[in-house]
Amino acid sequence: MKEGIQLPTIVVVGDQSSGKSSVLESLAGISLPRGQGICTRVPLIMRLQDHHSDKVELQLEYESKTIQTSEARVSDAINVATEEIAGTGKGISHTPLTLVVRKKGVPDLTMIDLPGITRVPVHGQPEDIYEQISNIIKDYISPKESIILNVLSATVDFPTCESIRMSQLVDKTGERTLAVVTKSDRAPEGLLEKVTTDAINIGLGYVCVRNRIGDESYEEARTKEAELFESHPLLSKIDKSIVGIPVLAQKLVEIQAASIARCLPEIVKKINDKLNQNVDELSQMPQNLASAGDAMKALFHITGAAKDSLKKILLQGEFEEYPEDKKMHCTARMADMLHDFSNQLYSKSAEDTLSGNFLIDEIKLLEESEGIGLPNFIPRTVFLVLLQRKVDQIAVLPLVFMTKMWSYIEDVVGDVLTRHLAAYPQLKSATIRATQNLLAQSKKQSENHVRELVQMEMIADYTSNPEYMKNWASLMAQRDRLMEVIRNASQPSLFNLNGFGQVQVGHLRQKSSMVEQAFDIKMRVTVYWKIVVMRLVDSLAMHLLFSLQKLVNHDMLHGIVDELMGPQRGGIERMLEESPSLAGKRERMNRSIKLLKQSKDVVANIMDRISADGQFDNILFQDQSEA
Repeated sequence: MKEGIQLPTIVVVGDQSSGKSSVLESLAGISLPRGQGICTRVPLIMRLQDHHSDKVELQLEYESKTIQTSEARVSDAINVATEEIAGTGKGISHTPLTLVVRKKGVPDLTMIDLPGITRVPVHGQPEDIYEQISNIIKDYISPKESIILNVLSATVDFPTCESIRMSQLVDKTGERTLAVVTKSDRAPEGLLEKVTTDAINIGLGYVCVRNRIGDESYEEARTKEAELFESHPLLSKIDKSIVGIPVLAQKLVEIQAASIARCLPEIVKKINDKLNQNVDELSQMPQNLASAGDAMKALFHITGAAKDSLKKILLQGEFEEYPEDKKMHCTARMADMLHDFSNQLYSKSAEDTLSGNFLIDEIKLLEESEGIGLPNFIPRTVFLVLLQRKVDQIAVLPLVFMTKMWSYIEDVVGDVLTRHLAAYPQLKSATIRATQNLLAQSKKQSENHVRELVQMEMIADYTSNPEYMKNWASLMAQRDRLMEVIRNASQPSLFNLNGFGQVQVGHLRQKSSMVEQAFDIKMRVTVYWKIVVMRLVDSLAMHLLFSLQKLVNHDMLHGIVDELMGPQRGGIERMLEESPSLAGKRERMNRSIKLLKQSKDVVANIMDRISADGQFDNILFQDQSEA
């Protein structure tokens, strides 16, 4: 049950003061805490075991403690343990307390006594006491393996009992609910009809009992109980098969045995499944590092695994490690960012051709560059000035793009390293720090590279791209038709220019002497600018790929090793210190595996002996203590 495998369990529920504790006392033959209000403030697991000796052995188990006690002191011991678990007030707790009773003549049973149900908080109880108790009860009675022992007082109307309402919520047919009716001697009228008509659907039937009164011994109480149901005018009419504590004990034993027999194959399966799951999980945990050699192997394993992951997602476009996380589909995301950057470069330098400024800048520069020389000569300075203006317009965009790209790469690398270092928190900070330093250096180098590229485009106008002349000639082929429109005032002032769309040309009719040169320069700049933008995008893409290759394949491993193994870094020593959380998990897994193996052996032994002689009840009770 510690491993979450539900076993067949008898869960005792009842409204407050219904007589739950008295029933349990009668079954166990020992005294339990009594008093006003809630006496049971924690789930009390009672393990009753028939003992061959006349000596009674009692022990309490809770919160990893085992405390021996006696019949005379058991009630006080339960109160002390309850206060340790649930505090000294009137509050309750989910943490269980186990009472083991080894006594001659008691039935072999395991039962869980839960706090009595009360709707109205009294005597300092929490305001939400009903909700707290309801939650505990639902947790215990909901599993289909649980047998519900519903304790009802004969003095109340059964359908109005809160415990019945809760039972019916989880066991609608009543097939796993047994009702024990207490205080039969106080309300004998109509009791026979109540337990025979079964208006509340109790599938396992009823047992009517008389609780011990005052200082009666348990033997005296049983004698008086037998006399009551034998001689009372009304109670004697109730069938003897459903009256008395001995009958209740026998019924519970039979029900428990049948439930365990029915559930045993499923229990075996659950133990095996849980055991295999824990063994697999333990095998996947990092090896406990015992030497410097082990630590070095682990370090290179971690960095190697992280390097492989980064290669796949940053360079090769493989993202099977992160199928649903689109952020980690890095080659696609970087391509998206590069595409957006390219569009920004073009849109930043786009012109409004309908504003009446078409070719004006070119004409003004030509006018300022006039000198003594051939009239149709195109000065290079005009071209460079126009080019520099366009480069100025977009100069900041490559830097912004590069900053954004490296921030994204830093996030991705951080996520990958964090995943691979999850089991080594003692290495995480140093490894992340070393990687961040490397990324900062790479980012700085990229920024310097961007600035150089922009400066080169400022001072040089060169390309060997054959598309330059081809595209320039294609645009220039429209010049004569444009000049006809400009020289003929009767023509519309809008001209459809391939590569520009409609342009306003009416304002050029007064400057026709320089339009041809201005048009030539405009077409040269236009064609060359596309090459510049393409060159910038391609150069940055190639630079990024080269930087990432260098980072992943070489720099990162060396940087991490230097950070951890450098003078006075103490990286090896830190690796040998397993984190508390990981050490705790390893200990829990080993403890769980040991417990499950023991459970598996016990259950297998029971099933083997059942197969051998079929005497399930005797075998079960002989092995109950071990189980």
